[in-house]
Amino acid sequence: MMEALRKCGIDDEKLVEIFRQCWLIRQFEEKVEELFQKGKIHGTMHLCVGQELTAAGACSLLKPEDKIISTHRGHGHCIAKGGDINLMMAELLGRATGYCKGKGGSMHIADLDKGNLGANGIVAAGIPIAVGAALTSKMKGLGYVVICFFGDGATNEGAFHEGLNLASIWKLPVIFFCENNLYAMSGSIKEMINIDRISARAAAYGIPGVTVDGNDAYQVIPATAEAIGRARRGEGPTLIEALTYRWKGHSRSDARKYRSREEEAEWRTNNDPIARLKHELLKHGILTEEQADAIQTETKREVEEAVAFAESSPFPALDSLEEDVYA
Repeated sequence: MMEALRKCGIDDEKLVEIFRQCWLIRQFEEKVEELFQKGKIHGTMHLCVGQELTAAGACSLLKPEDKIISTHRGHGHCIAKGGDINLMMAELLGRATGYCKGKGGSMHIADLDKGNLGANGIVAAGIPIAVGAALTSKMKGLGYVVICFFGDGATNEGAFHEGLNLASIWKLPVIFFCENNLYAMSGSIKEMINIDRISARAAAYGIPGVTVDGNDAYQVIPATAEAIGRARRGEGPTLIEALTYRWKGHSRSDARKYRSREEEAEWRTNNDPIARLKHELLKHGILTEEQADAIQTETKREVEEAVAFAESSPFPALDSLEEDVYA
């Protein structure tokens, strides 16, 4: 299985970096939850704890000029695409040094310099944006591809079907990456679709559809690499369904009454993407226990430094209230 990663250009150093990205995402998200509980972050947030590998694995294959479109559960995507956690944390804490000058909050972070075209608080609204970005790449011969992340709930929105149809017709360089965490807000996806696999919907648009274990690097990376290669060759889009699980609620107000604590414990204990990747790295001698522990410690320190940066930053000035407002 390791050979499959090698064919995708993932060497030992890259694997360690993916592992590190996963830990950075988790440390960031857990700190954000802590700050919210202390009343230091207002509004709401959607955490991706338990889903770290989908972002880290997929984005590891992208070039700097490639683009991503994120979702309301988008912190992990931003980090995996090279986002600055200092600016992210400042944004969440409402500081002027944040990505949106402290005015956008959790669901509106973007970093155009890193190829992150932005998160979106409207379910499935990123899909048409991704199709537009892919159309730009094709029409102008820019050569970049776009990965569009969205959740299972987005696949029942009209924008999903319209986006896939248009991208298919025009053979656009976009990868539709569905992070199926099994629950769309407050209900099981099984109650919301009448097919076994979301990837089956790709057939209606004449494009490949594949389902992978979203917590397994051996599945996420090769499937994404194949989709990126297809997009770069001008062969059009691919729909990837990555099965994963969010450990936390849909948002901070979610009591998770729709699923059992036994189910949650099973995923945490036996299907933790970070623990699974660590096991493989240790088994193949790519990391030692000491090195793995050091990465966990280092990423925690980086997050603490981001908090310090944010808390030492000023709030937006009152006279800036109407700046950057376009509607």
